[in-house]
Amino acid sequence: MTTPYNFALIGAAGYIAPRHLKAIKDTNNNLVAALDKFDSVGIMDSYFPNADFFTEPERFDRHLDKLRRMDKGREVDYVSICSPNYLHDSHIRLALRNDAHAICEKPIVLNPWNVDALQTLEKETGKNIYTILQLRLHPSIIALKKQVEEGPKDKIYDLDLSYITSRGRWYHISWKGDVEKSGGVATNIGVHFFDMLSWVFGDVKENLVHCLETDKASGYLEYEKARVRWFLSLDETDIPTEVRATGQRTFRSITIEGKEIEFSGGFTDLHTLSYQDILNGGGFRLEEARNSINTVFHIRNSKPMGKRGDYHPFLKDAGCK
Repeated sequence: MTTPYNFALIGAAGYIAPRHLKAIKDTNNNLVAALDKFDSVGIMDSYFPNADFFTEPERFDRHLDKLRRMDKGREVDYVSICSPNYLHDSHIRLALRNDAHAICEKPIVLNPWNVDALQTLEKETGKNIYTILQLRLHPSIIALKKQVEEGPKDKIYDLDLSYITSRGRWYHISWKGDVEKSGGVATNIGVHFFDMLSWVFGDVKENLVHCLETDKASGYLEYEKARVRWFLSLDETDIPTEVRATGQRTFRSITIEGKEIEFSGGFTDLHTLSYQDILNGGGFRLEEARNSINTVFHIRNSKPMGKRGDYHPFLKDAGCK
């Protein structure tokens, strides 16, 4: 049996932190320290009640440095990063500076040039930077990739991707509503879908944006083997009427050639699978995140063309200028 690894976690009060806490626990490892400027982190009691907790990054950084230098056996091997998107780059650097590998939530960075800079840092420190691209581990997506690889070599697939996840007014007041901090809706809730599409269908050939607003975005992407109309929204009224009537506040759909891919479940353990993959010598690295970072960067900096061309059918009734 392998010796448990020591983890630290940044962003312990965040939405996604419980999945990382669970993954650390499920893989039989230890959390020795956590950081968040907010102290509503009672969730830690369910996983690692004895972990040290900090609300100031300077003291957290100092603590990791002391563990590395003075407390053999408790030095941190991995830092899990669940902080706001715009801080990922800084927190990855904090991890590597403390001689630890980094496991960072999506989007790993906001700008393509940050990928290059962090790759240089990996070479300098000898430490690895991993990102969570959990859809690559979803059984339905793995099956889709196999279907495409085994299908006709010259076939171009037609897809519609729809993802609506209702958010209240708080979202726009938080860092997530600030495009400079989150990258906007296409980046914050869409980057892992765009990663999945490039993983399955190849490099992007064309990237058109029809709608780009604070609560929704839509466009058209052409990949080597697919034409994709996509629609992402935080607005509950964009959920199809018949679905909304059931009280459902999230709608997720991928259709390929008019046929729905079963995609409703299988999400709960993907972070644990991601950690297992990393700890077994696999994991997804910076270069594998590059395509999706390029895609969302282009979307974020595009001028929307409006409801012209081959746009997503949901856009017809959506309140988009």
